[in-house]
Amino acid sequence: MMSVPFCSLKYAHDQIKYEAEKAMEGVYRRGQFILGTELEAFEHELATYGGTQYCIGVANGLDALYLSLHLLGIGPGDEVIVPAHTYIASWLAITRTGAKVVPVDANSGNMLMDTSLVTAAITGNTKAIMPVHLYGAACDMSQLTAIAKENNLYIVEDNAQAHGATWKEKKTGSFGDCNATSFYPTKNLGALGDGGAITTDSKALAESAFSLRNYGSTDRFTNPVVGINSRLDELQAAVLRVKLKYLDEWNELRRVIAQSYLKQLKGVGDIILPTASYASVYHLFVIRTQYREELRSFLFQKGIGTTVHYPIPPHLQGAYDSMSFKKGVFPVSEKLAESVLSLPMWPGLEEEQVNWVVKQIKKFFEGK
Repeated sequence: MMSVPFCSLKYAHDQIKYEAEKAMEGVYRRGQFILGTELEAFEHELATYGGTQYCIGVANGLDALYLSLHLLGIGPGDEVIVPAHTYIASWLAITRTGAKVVPVDANSGNMLMDTSLVTAAITGNTKAIMPVHLYGAACDMSQLTAIAKENNLYIVEDNAQAHGATWKEKKTGSFGDCNATSFYPTKNLGALGDGGAITTDSKALAESAFSLRNYGSTDRFTNPVVGINSRLDELQAAVLRVKLKYLDEWNELRRVIAQSYLKQLKGVGDIILPTASYASVYHLFVIRTQYREELRSFLFQKGIGTTVHYPIPPHLQGAYDSMSFKKGVFPVSEKLAESVLSLPMWPGLEEEQVNWVVKQIKKFFEGK
């Protein structure tokens, strides 16, 4: 029996082993571990890659989201529109500012924010829209930017799962006023620990972000504003600089794997496949089936790892009991939570492993 883990970093890390070790050794020799030359270089390189003027490295993706909102002056009394189907971090960042989360349901086709529902969710207190480029696929940024412009709203992109993805040939993470991403190790561009970044075209916002991430300081002992401690360290920046050079290559490998799944699983059982798109970077390959739990158990017995992204939508989490959301209020998102299943996906996943996964899925549905 073949073993196929849900995710493996071995291929990518073996490929960059020499370069990454050399980069980390350089940081060790220089002895500067916080706010040094590696971070400065990485910020410049990622901004260039993503098509923005500025990039600000921070400690993690949640901090990047929170600071992006905070930089735009969003706080108590304000409202931010966010998808109901997303990882809870998108919501937590809004709550952390004191603003109110205003969810909209998912689109049953692409599983992203249903842009047709956004306008109806806008009130006099709405300050921003937070599109989440879930699973590596871009939201409809043409429609969202038009809605934001018409209603004088900010856009804060959650680009944590979509490094390198595009909407009409423009990189995600470059549309919003302030945008956030994560470098959690399993992301398409992942660190060897936690990390995150903010991207923007605004010099004023960038300067404020550089200060806020470092205690609100303008120099070592001058703190004109209240900030936090949220800095991407030199070792992580050094490794991310190496990985960034391989990002497009690794994303292309993900696309090849996705195309194989799409071709081989078409018409199998009741499976609903993700929307095929070359612009997606397939951070995750997510299918839908009413037999999700049975299939997951069957695949586990065959040595195949899977994960559910995500089994409980944020509005039904205990963290948001105070908002009194009732089950059924976001039916598409709730249906997704019951049916989504993420199949193995990583650069270096071999064709025979993909074929094994497909073979076992087909075998499962033979009895249905």
